[in-house]
Amino acid sequence: MQDNSSYYKLFFKLIDKYGPGGFARIDDHDPLMIELNEIMQKNDQFFYIGDLVLFNIIYTSKRSLDMMGIEPAKLSGINYFQSLHPDEIDRHTLGRTMLLKLAHEIYTEEKGYRILSSNYRMKNREGNYSNFLMQFYIYYSTIPYKSVFTLKVQTNIDWFTKQKHGYHYYLGQDLSNFRFPDAELLKIGNLFSRREFDIINLLEKGHNSEHIANKLFLSPNTINTHRRNILRKSGKTNMTELIHELKEVGLL
Repeated sequence: MQDNSSYYKLFFKLIDKYGPGGFARIDDHDPLMIELNEIMQKNDQFFYIGDLVLFNIIYTSKRSLDMMGIEPAKLSGINYFQSLHPDEIDRHTLGRTMLLKLAHEIYTEEKGYRILSSNYRMKNREGNYSNFLMQFYIYYSTIPYKSVFTLKVQTNIDWFTKQKHGYHYYLGQDLSNFRFPDAELLKIGNLFSRREFDIINLLEKGHNSEHIANKLFLSPNTINTHRRNILRKSGKTNMTELIHELKEVGLL
């Protein structure tokens, strides 16, 4: 794995060069593309460019086949739903809703950009589940037509799964957070463990501690200990307040 965070600048060069033509004629033999593809090969990544107003993927780099077993020309939103781990479906749906909400805001404002990133467990080419980071650079453009485009970078971060953190999540305009992922970046938003997120999700669905204990094969005392730890970490006084906040940022 090549730690080469500065190379994300190449994505902006790609936007500057091919954006005016609507990304319709990206040349894989272009030295810029050759350099990008070589680095992504080393870093276990691929990217796609899409139009969030027309809901279509315009261009996908070739490593989608290596990472997901899907030919670049055939990659679509349905592939992601089909590849998701069952436990990730609800969160991915919320993330997709947040993505479209951001696109609407930017389109209405007729300016600006946002960065949205999170990680999900999805099937890789071998049919096993890998941990993938999805990084979206979302921006407004009037060239070649008025729309909101996104450049999405997908990275295999299986190396990070041994650390006891929950989900990475970032939404904002700090371009320093649109970079090759390292442990520092992936800890952003990782306030809760995966088990704690499971409990929060079940609480949001109306389950009490006893029901959650039965579902997770734990004791009610253990669930209540998790609940106290969740509130302590979040600094909230009750779960209702926490759940509302997590919904606001698209985590629930």
